[in-house]
Amino acid sequence: MALRPIDNALPTTTPERPKKQPKIAVATQKQQDRDAVINDENQVPLPSSGDATVDYVSSDNLKPLSDPEVKIQSLIEDLDSKNWIKVCESLNDARRVALFHSSLLFPILGNIALVVAKTMRNPRSALCKTAIMAAADIFNASGDKLLDPETSDAFDGLLLQLLLKASQDKKFVCEEADRALGSMVSSMTPLPLLQKLRVYVSHKNPRVRAKAAVSLSNCVSKMVLEEMEQFGLAELIEVAADLLNDRLPEARDAARSIATAVYEALTKDAEQKMELWQSFCQSKLQPIHALSILKIVKP
Repeated sequence: MALRPIDNALPTTTPERPKKQPKIAVATQKQQDRDAVINDENQVPLPSSGDATVDYVSSDNLKPLSDPEVKIQSLIEDLDSKNWIKVCESLNDARRVALFHSSLLFPILGNIALVVAKTMRNPRSALCKTAIMAAADIFNASGDKLLDPETSDAFDGLLLQLLLKASQDKKFVCEEADRALGSMVSSMTPLPLLQKLRVYVSHKNPRVRAKAAVSLSNCVSKMVLEEMEQFGLAELIEVAADLLNDRLPEARDAARSIATAVYEALTKDAEQKMELWQSFCQSKLQPIHALSILKIVKP
């Protein structure tokens, strides 16, 4: 006997249960923008609520202080404040003093240089960059006064911090430090500055070494033969030979610039330029190094 179909029989296939959708956290556009910056360390960080009041003011846009004699009395203390926004404001005040009231700055120049160098070590980018800008204005206003015995040690700390900041990965900080080093070279007498820089072209950090080499080569390019002789022609060409084998191309380019500057100064009034240059290099360098230096200058 044939079986009749049963209407309420169980289906032969079980319908799929709906898949559980994963929870997705929807980031706001602001958060996405911040994440993009975090992934690129060479970009200027987006301002947080605390950074919004900080402006990077160019030297050309700074104005004289209305009460410089009053402001100078508390400047050191204000620069050492725990409130970082106040420190930024005080750094800009120090820049104004340097540019428009420099006679008030000179008696406390060493202390100012120490505090500015200390601020450069702060991890907050706004403070670091403003301190570098302050250093550039101080160089332009003070020049060789920073090399005086009473301020020389403070200048050493400032120079080291600038070389370190010029060597780091944050591009906007690095570029600002490069500009400050350029202001330093252009505002100071080459010979004493060259003696300060000489130490750092042997630094263990190759980036610091390269930045020091660039500043040193810029100093040498400003010197006449008599100044080079005071420093030591042999030492200069030895520095160039050492840097020519450096890991970084920036240091090697500086070496070529130093060698070319020495060649031009040494052979300026000579009739047999290449003969004099060859004799000089061979007498001051090991043969393999002399050959490398001789290849730089073409007759």
